[in-house]
Amino acid sequence: MTNSADLHPARIPGYDSGTLTHHTEFLDEPLFWLGHLYPCVQSEEAEELLFSADHDAAADFHRQLWERGDWPTFTIPLTADHRLHVVYRTFADDVGTDYLLHHPDWDQAELLAQDDGHFIGPGLSWPELVAAADNALPGGSTTDPPARLLLLLPAFGDDDVPDDAIDRLAAALRAHTGVETPEPLAAALLDEQGASGPARWTTAGDGIRINDGESSFRNPTNRFALPAARLSQVAAALAS
Repeated sequence: MTNSADLHPARIPGYDSGTLTHHTEFLDEPLFWLGHLYPCVQSEEAEELLFSADHDAAADFHRQLWERGDWPTFTIPLTADHRLHVVYRTFADDVGTDYLLHHPDWDQAELLAQDDGHFIGPGLSWPELVAAADNALPGGSTTDPPARLLLLLPAFGDDDVPDDAIDRLAAALRAHTGVETPEPLAAALLDEQGASGPARWTTAGDGIRINDGESSFRNPTNRFALPAARLSQVAAALAS
């Protein structure tokens, strides 16, 4: 049985980190979400829809977050004891957000996406994102599907999202961000999909889910891509 200490680790194997701390109270703070979702924004229109009158307050909140001595960490458990970690890396000269996948039997966690001014990703397709949001497994930072969806959204990129994706994302934005017009914001975020833009996902001959993102660890044509065996582990862990 997986215990709470496993889901909220003091360290993540293979990941050189500072002090990982779990701040679930941030998930109830709209200003946190505004800054967290900012990497998804690629147009002035989307930025205006996201921040509205809270731009300065959100910027101040995240400035204080990046100046912390600890590394705020959020965990989402997956099936078969896998878990996703979202880590705010608060190195003074190297701040960023890392999205990692781990299993207790693995020697090291796998970095799926990274946002530190030079985005690497996407790391999740839409079906993988929704599966992680909806699995209802206890023990992580939250079991709330909208909060999980928003936590992982910056790591997502997919050029094939279903018709109901806008409604799904708008509901999550309405629940947690307090933005005045969540529907057009959801449409903009799904259209722009952050620095990497949408990626096309395919299933390779060996059954591994990969994408064609020019900056993705899950694109085997990239020189920095995960090796085939680890791509297979990742795909199996994230399968819905």
